[in-house]
Amino acid sequence: MSRVHWLALTHIPGVGGATLRRLLERFGSIEGIFAADPAELARVPRLSERAIAALQGVSLEAVEAEMAALAKAGIALLTWEDPDYPASLHDLSDPPPVLFLRGTIRPQDERAVAIVGSRRAGEHGLGVARRLGKALAARGLTVVSGLALGIDTAAHEGALETPGGRTLAVLGSGLGVIHPRENRALAERIVACGTLLSELRPDTPPRGLYLMARDRIIAALSRAVIVVEAEERSGSLDTARRARRLGRPVLACPGSPGTEALLRAGAERLDPEAIDLDALARRLQNPPEPPPSPRQQKLF
Repeated sequence: MSRVHWLALTHIPGVGGATLRRLLERFGSIEGIFAADPAELARVPRLSERAIAALQGVSLEAVEAEMAALAKAGIALLTWEDPDYPASLHDLSDPPPVLFLRGTIRPQDERAVAIVGSRRAGEHGLGVARRLGKALAARGLTVVSGLALGIDTAAHEGALETPGGRTLAVLGSGLGVIHPRENRALAERIVACGTLLSELRPDTPPRGLYLMARDRIIAALSRAVIVVEAEERSGSLDTARRARRLGRPVLACPGSPGTEALLRAGAERLDPEAIDLDALARRLQNPPEPPPSPRQQKLF
């Protein structure tokens, strides 16, 4: 029954990873949250009256029917309780409580690298992104990006050109509203050889806020972020900033306003014409061991 409760949680406004941690610490389990007295819920910091009313009013029977419909559509759930939930997402202060996915998460996807950049990239940048995606996938790394036009598309396609290559696409919309529309065919190819992921309910249309929020997931899933080409104001720079906060290396290819800004700010220079792909792949496959985090052990 707890999976129904996890899906029901996606109907509750304002309950993200940080709030859910507080709820679990107080009530002990996902079922306990939904069974809690409203007066007890009101004592939880930053839990709104609207969220409390939604917790009290949700219909678990309706959510069960919704879960069956999702399964019929080929959409699965991953929650904090699932062994396949990417452990690296717990490095975030607000890891998504629920991930909707089409495709599969495999243990090898822990060895991932993000390749991101401009939607309006030039031919040179597109060629670099495709070559990096193909080469790193061929060396056992999973390529993570955001399914956007331009650099993201080229990186995904490069990984798919490699026999057995893996790629994950993190969406800023629900899985039932593929954005951009031009990449619907690419999305289906990714499902066959990787995963489409979203923290948003499947019928959620894209919004700027959601597209920015998914940047933290791209950064957390990856052992490093490579920015191939970017404008001065770019979502790719947001992904790089979030990667830095998580302690992930940021690499930037020179030659565009956004990547030059990253290099001035301390990003590692990645020269596409002189890169040692074998050395880069070895480095990303064998990163230094991070210190253990007790946060999730405490909850589960």
